[in-house]
Amino acid sequence: MQEGRQIKVGVLGATGTVGQRFITLLAAHPWFVIDALGASSRSANKPYAKAVKWKQTTPIPSTVRDLIVVECTPQHFANCAIVFSGLDADVAGDIEAAFRSAELAIFSNAKNFRRDPHVPLIVPLVNAYHLSMIPQQQSLHSPPLKKGFIVTNANCSTTGYVIPLAALEKAFGPIESALVTTMQAVSGAGYPGISSLDIMDNVIPYIGGEEEKMEWETLKILGGIAEGDDGVKSFDMHSRHPLRVSASCNRVPVIDGHTECVSVRFARRPPPSPQQVREAMAAFSPDAQALGCPSAPRHTIQVHEEPDRPQPRLDRYYQDGAGVSVGRVRQCQVLDIKFVVLANNVSIGAATSSIINAELAVLKGVVPS
Repeated sequence: MQEGRQIKVGVLGATGTVGQRFITLLAAHPWFVIDALGASSRSANKPYAKAVKWKQTTPIPSTVRDLIVVECTPQHFANCAIVFSGLDADVAGDIEAAFRSAELAIFSNAKNFRRDPHVPLIVPLVNAYHLSMIPQQQSLHSPPLKKGFIVTNANCSTTGYVIPLAALEKAFGPIESALVTTMQAVSGAGYPGISSLDIMDNVIPYIGGEEEKMEWETLKILGGIAEGDDGVKSFDMHSRHPLRVSASCNRVPVIDGHTECVSVRFARRPPPSPQQVREAMAAFSPDAQALGCPSAPRHTIQVHEEPDRPQPRLDRYYQDGAGVSVGRVRQCQVLDIKFVVLANNVSIGAATSSIINAELAVLKGVVPS
């Protein structure tokens, strides 16, 4: 990308929790400049500072305080090369589809298009090469598109643990089985979220749809791309080396940071030792780092030697929330290896992933710079 070039971007769902995080990160971005903020008709036509109930730990950026909020329609975003979507799933589908049809590049945090067979589901520190599906998405759209497309990032709980899984598959080959038990922060439920009477002094052993999302998203993210006899590409869902995933998801009284206990079995026999696993995770370096994405962590996985780490309060802001922390790597008596991973669900688990995905698209020429 040409040094000093600025790219105009927009944010959908700008007044929500994820939208606010997008704005916080984009306000200091070296490439992206916020040009439009979209929200519901209740917020439209108001200065952003008056439309939003700001819940971030830093003040509203001065560059957007007086920016007039618009409705989420493509004509208001015509000057944007990239649009980030922090919309709720209830409304995201139709709006994002309309923006794509209007030849806008959408990077979405919503779940609506994650299962679409032509839409990449990208954890930017894992499967950046899935961006190669975008030309097919455009050509199969009716009518065919030249610039419009949708890229989604994964569910926050999936994102955290597929990063170390990707490091392990890169070093030791396919994983056959994975068990994951999550302890998920309340911010993952959005604002206002869960009632204090429900979560205080409590653990809720159910998050609707979360376990199913983790189990199939993992396959799409860690899987490859296959090409049929007709030339049409598809995500192979890890079918060349079948992977079984069992997830159990729990909501806990923590504000930010999802903690996950993971056990894995490798196809390789004998499996790697705990020390080999620690070294492979610490050495993991994804394409986003090599290409120079400004929002990518400098060190993807922090491996802790202390027996009581990672912890949400101590480790959730590692690399400004863009990296993940792993600890308690040890032998598993049922599978092969078990460990604990912590990821910041509102950073790498949400807005940060979408932003790095967009950076990758710029650097790879998918979005003109």
